[in-house]
Amino acid sequence: MVNEAVIESEKKVIVFNLNQKEYCISAEYVTAIEKMLHITRVPNMPSFIKGVINLRGIIIPIIDLKQRFEIGDHDHSDNTRIIIVTWDDITVGMIVDEANDVLDIPVKAIEPCPNVAGSIAEEYISGVANIDHRLLILLDLELTIKPPELRKMNNGV
Repeated sequence: MVNEAVIESEKKVIVFNLNQKEYCISAEYVTAIEKMLHITRVPNMPSFIKGVINLRGIIIPIIDLKQRFEIGDHDHSDNTRIIIVTWDDITVGMIVDEANDVLDIPVKAIEPCPNVAGSIAEEYISGVANIDHRLLILLDLELTIKPPELRKMNNGV
């Protein structure tokens, strides 16, 4: 009974950085976190879709989150990571500056997205959490990875 209450009151998230700001996504959708791999470019795709990788025999499209959110270009470093996520029937890799934490966030600490000038578009944000003097921006994974171009790459349609 106690475990059920804890599960319902906390949300496990993966924390990552983009331009020195902390973002997070629900850990339930993350299948792997990989170092940068060779990305094969696919013609006629939007610039934020960098191409595809072959991860253990599975072809996965790769999104550059900075370009997706129009907040700059990626300079790859030793800390750059690809977070592999699966939403519904779509599996995608997202390039981030670094993936640095797994946290349990109290659900009551998550607030609606404030209208902040200069941040990524509100449509991609599901909420904001202030945890131990850290401001974490929770991404709406479905809206982040749902462009029709990605559905084509995953489904072969």
